[in-house]
Amino acid sequence: MPEVLGVLGGMGPLATVDFLRKLIEETPAARDEDHIPVVVYSVPQIPMRPAAILDGGASPLPAMIEGIRTLKQAGAVAIAIPCNTAHYWYDELLRAGGLPIVHIADAALAALAGRCAAGATIGLIGTRGTLAAGFFQQRLAARGYSCIVNTVADQEQLILPAIQHVKRNELDAASALLGTAIAKLAHEDAAGVILACTETPVVLDRLPPQTAALCVDATRALATACVAWWRGKRD
Repeated sequence: MPEVLGVLGGMGPLATVDFLRKLIEETPAARDEDHIPVVVYSVPQIPMRPAAILDGGASPLPAMIEGIRTLKQAGAVAIAIPCNTAHYWYDELLRAGGLPIVHIADAALAALAGRCAAGATIGLIGTRGTLAAGFFQQRLAARGYSCIVNTVADQEQLILPAIQHVKRNELDAASALLGTAIAKLAHEDAAGVILACTETPVVLDRLPPQTAALCVDATRALATACVAWWRGKRD
């Protein structure tokens, strides 16, 4: 039986599909058999992650644990979660799920290291929950980067509406708002910008080339890390 990757998805659905596409794109393959065996649990009814972190909303943890257990029963031996905010519960998911989880922030920082030297200023775009959780900022600081984020007004007027547009499949509207948010970080001397919400890279190919070139796609970085995991299992 090959080593199977489990994908805890649905947060949101289009972001899950984007991850799966990038997983295929990042896999060196000449035939079907060269690709990673994957089982996907995409349940959009998992409670909203930012609301749980910021406003005392319903915890998504029980539903995510149930998803990991379902994936484990289906044969998964490791987990990828194409939702940045969900990694707020990373330690609890590891303990309760009983499977290794490829951490999206570690993957994104590995991708960043190949593009921006330590000491650079890095912009971070994510949900308010991800920013409040702090795991990206902690990793950036540990590697010698400075971190900047958009103003509260820009988060409310640009980033959060862009995420909602993606959830409604209004991708042109999302890309216009996201492009403005990235440009503002670049104006503040960001040498790179981590797209740390998996809705945002969905519209990366719709951004102007100069804007897109600044971005580190955390979703693609997660896919790359999963390919490395798979190839390590095969070697």
